Amino acid sequence: MSHIILFDAEVRIHLLPLTYARPVGDLRVGILTIAEKWERHLRMPVSYLTQDYLQELFPLAYGEQNLLVNGSILPTPEIVALILDLSPGEAYIKDGELIAACLDEAAVAALAEDQDFDELDAFDLGDQPLLRISRPADVFGMNDLALREDFALLTAGRTSEEPSATNTIIGPRENLFLEEGVKMEACILNVEDGPVYIGKNAVVLEGSLLRSPLALGESSVVKMGAKVYGGTTIGPKCKVGGEVNNVVFQANSNKGHDGFLGNAAIGEWCNIGADTNASNLKNDYGEVRVWSYPEGRFAKTGLQFHGLVLGDHSKAGINTMFNTGTVVGFSSNVYGEGFPRTFLPSFIWGGAGGVMTYKIEKAKATAERVMARRKVEFTDAHSRMFDAIFDESSQYRKS
Repeated sequence: MSHIILFDAEVRIHLLPLTYARPVGDLRVGILTIAEKWERHLRMPVSYLTQDYLQELFPLAYGEQNLLVNGSILPTPEIVALILDLSPGEAYIKDGELIAACLDEAAVAALAEDQDFDELDAFDLGDQPLLRISRPADVFGMNDLALREDFALLTAGRTSEEPSATNTIIGPRENLFLEEGVKMEACILNVEDGPVYIGKNAVVLEGSLLRSPLALGESSVVKMGAKVYGGTTIGPKCKVGGEVNNVVFQANSNKGHDGFLGNAAIGEWCNIGADTNASNLKNDYGEVRVWSYPEGRFAKTGLQFHGLVLGDHSKAGINTMFNTGTVVGFSSNVYGEGFPRTFLPSFIWGGAGGVMTYKIEKAKATAERVMARRKVEFTDAHSRMFDAIFDESSQYRKS
């Protein structure tokens, strides 16, 4: 059997803090993660070639023939056809960067050990367009398109469960798909502008207002009276309330109360306290600048709308106010009055009044309690991951 291996390219640092705790290919864009998209398109098992400290949690698997694919690339019919046409020892490059290769077992084993293997016969893709994620803003910026494509992929040839008659559906009925076990009563769904996908055993509580395109992952909950606008993905086992517009929640995160989030990317195991608001538009309507990890400074985005980027395991206390384009790292706890800085590094504790380092053992203990609520074990591998991220991110706390 052939295997797909999604590898972390240089783009990984551009996608921080979202890629501190996952390979690039594990990012959710649309309904599915990038890896899940490849698995469905190619009908092959997917694994990762990622950072050493993540490899234990995301193990590498390979066989006699393997398709090595840049983890930031989203599958399209054109690129899928090209990759399937590769023979062992052949590769595609674009602008000098490796996009995909076909490798035998010995070559993958050598690559995993940072050893040399036979030179590849590379073909330049030239003007071939690629759909790819290259910065956190792309996660929410490309989510509308990815939602539509994933909806078509997941629902083709299938029949939706019937929504309860207590709900009001505005627009074509074929744009709504409910998986088994969905509970939804007395809600208004507008599907005129695209699809709404509601995953298995998800719950949408009374009075919620949903606009397409939108996805609600398996076992997630939309709280009473929530207003969820298009371009939003609520990943598996999340709880979301208040007002959200064009936001991607990776998984297992909570924003259970009132407050606004727009044009935002939220990691996994996050919690956003009641009445927290995050601006997505500057008062002068100007271009938003956000923290760039590779540049080590604030950089232009070319965007007028850019909200919060929140790394995995980070938390915001009640009534927190985030300025436009704020970036918060991994496992930070933000609280207090006033607007905190628009870049907060990983493992900090505090807000506008000042911050201190979040002690690593306390951070681990919190993560263990949070994950246990979802019946997920905090293992020794997770502990080692926390240690590695703490060390890797230390340079930003010093500054």
